[in-house]
Amino acid sequence: NFSRVTEFILLGLSDTRELQVLFFTFFFLAYAMVLLGNLLIIVTVRTDPKLSSPMYFLLCNLSFIDICCTSVTSPRMLVDLLSQRKAIAFEDCIAQLFFLHFVGASEMFLLTVMAYDRYTAICKPLHYTAIMSRQVCWVLVSACWVGGFLHSIVQTLLTIQLPFCGPNTIDNYFCDVPPVIRLACTDVYITEWLIVSNSGLISLVCFLVLVTSYTFILVTIRVRFTEGHWKALSTCASHVMVVTLFFVPCIFIYLHPFSTFPSYKHICVICTVFSPVMNPLIYTLRNNEVKASMWKLWKRCRV
Repeated sequence: NFSRVTEFILLGLSDTRELQVLFFTFFFLAYAMVLLGNLLIIVTVRTDPKLSSPMYFLLCNLSFIDICCTSVTSPRMLVDLLSQRKAIAFEDCIAQLFFLHFVGASEMFLLTVMAYDRYTAICKPLHYTAIMSRQVCWVLVSACWVGGFLHSIVQTLLTIQLPFCGPNTIDNYFCDVPPVIRLACTDVYITEWLIVSNSGLISLVCFLVLVTSYTFILVTIRVRFTEGHWKALSTCASHVMVVTLFFVPCIFIYLHPFSTFPSYKHICVICTVFSPVMNPLIYTLRNNEVKASMWKLWKRCRV
């Protein structure tokens, strides 16, 4: 009700026409890989009874979240790369901001749950079936979505209560909290620190929990040198790669005052594009069970 700005102008990744065409080709292929790769994982896990363990159930949910996460930013970015005027309505900007933090925080919580699943499977194998039952998995996944929703509601409410009456240029290719609140016509010092304590601490705490769980896993594997544990270590290494690509940029972006770095759009590409692309590649090419199930699915489709 206090806003006079009706739209924002997104500057995008570049204002050079040749680079925009190059970026469009690259990001279109990346978006297609995210959709096809993660959809393939979901279909494979859902159709193969052998992939019914909690790890694959969580992997299926991670693939769905990755599709949602990249779909919040990539389609709009692709359209803007071919447009002369990259304008987004105020309501659409707030909606993009809300859904971005909704699925982004949900993915953080889900990656933490996946690390807990691997910790339980390796460090407490005798109790794994009882601890990670299907009911527990559903509760944990539901908690991830609820936590993401509550986080996003807080971020959105802190943003929309600000008055916007002056500049409307966002130096990014999507709407996010840091560049949007810098355009407010008021002092945002308190709001900025509230958002940092929310987004930044969530990113940092989840990352520390992940590092702690993987540390326990490494200690356990150091004592037990078996083929099954080395296989689990390979799986954990894949998780660590995804975690690094996703959490480090988020911690860098949200765990400091936003005025310190006026633009971080090139860092955002890592967690909004590269991380969702890496997930299907890592979890399929490094997992023999998933590759075997995909091959069976391909043979059934050909018949």
